Amino acid sequence: MRPNRSQHIIIERARSSSGGYNSRKEWRICATIGFIIITISKCKNKNNMAKSILLEEEKYIRRCIALAQNGRCNTAPNPMVGAVIVCDDRIIGEGYHVRCGEAHAEVNAIRSVKDPSLLERSTIYVSLEPCSHYGKTPPCADLIIEKKIPRIVIGCQDPFPEVAGRGIQKLRDAGREVIVGVLEEDCRQLIRRFTTFNLQHRPYIVLKWAESADGWIDVNRNGGSPVILSSPLSTMLVHKKRAESAAILVGRKTAWLDNPSLNVRHWYGKNPTRVVLDRQLSLPPQLHLFDGSIPTLVFTERAKKDTHNVTYLPIDFSDNPLPTLLEELYRRKLQTLLVEGGSQLLQSFIDSELWDEAYVEKCPVRLHAGVKAPQMKPGTVYSVDKHFGRDIWHYKVTEEIK
Repeated sequence: MRPNRSQHIIIERARSSSGGYNSRKEWRICATIGFIIITISKCKNKNNMAKSILLEEEKYIRRCIALAQNGRCNTAPNPMVGAVIVCDDRIIGEGYHVRCGEAHAEVNAIRSVKDPSLLERSTIYVSLEPCSHYGKTPPCADLIIEKKIPRIVIGCQDPFPEVAGRGIQKLRDAGREVIVGVLEEDCRQLIRRFTTFNLQHRPYIVLKWAESADGWIDVNRNGGSPVILSSPLSTMLVHKKRAESAAILVGRKTAWLDNPSLNVRHWYGKNPTRVVLDRQLSLPPQLHLFDGSIPTLVFTERAKKDTHNVTYLPIDFSDNPLPTLLEELYRRKLQTLLVEGGSQLLQSFIDSELWDEAYVEKCPVRLHAGVKAPQMKPGTVYSVDKHFGRDIWHYKVTEEIK
């Protein structure tokens, strides 16, 4: 068999460099070499093409993730989801899940397309598997099929074992091309609060405190003013975390000494439900916590009649009360809990291994004595960000999200 034109080109280059071939055996060797070189070249081209396609898919899934985060303060208890529709390498529609009970990301993306006729030759990218069941809204998988969108790229499957893969299978059964797992870990991280809440049956728990350079969070005081360790920037970041949380918790001593409002003032968003532990109901009624402006839950051993926007919940404090507290917050569909103090309460969450993230501001001042800051267990993974001379240590549980 004679080589094709491409093989001839490679063989002739080999021949010209070696001075020519003088036997049939030599020609066969050159032909074989040419075939191998061409095969390798084709494989490299295929790999480069596959890599290019993957990068393109990742680009649009990253856009889905960015869109989804616009709903951070409003989608709970639903997950954050974003969707992008692409036709001929051009985004023709995009959307995200804005608020629980309203249209899902795929619906908003489809509605945003000005020329619906383009949908029949488009790809829809979505950070989470389209739903296949009826809830407060119809199934998104059915809408994608109805609009004849031929190709679907999905970041990650639905985390629920009972429904995982059903939306994907419905789309494939309808003859659609479905690709799953593009930037999967990033998409799973996007919905980690939703996943923790629904699979572990407790809120996603975020701890927060500021401490001095020598490891104290406050001076010893008895009703006096606290030492301000947080910077204006970190105060703003704390209020951002509050707006992203369904509930915010403090202990009795922090409520008494600091008289916090526990609302959102330096960021936009709704106020979280306030939660306080007051075992003996010893907190004075004139505190901001009891002003009735925000729904407030008081966990106590003593019975007391509820007042306007303040609910008293009796629990057993003889053992660790945190699991019972978390069960009640889960029952009330409060997806994320921000714990702001004090030190003993924060340490209880750490020791009980009931936390998911922690933000610790390291301040460049020394107190020399006072209230010791909570201590993370040795080996806890963290990252450090610098903000105007302050270090924000971000701790994160490293167990795989199931």
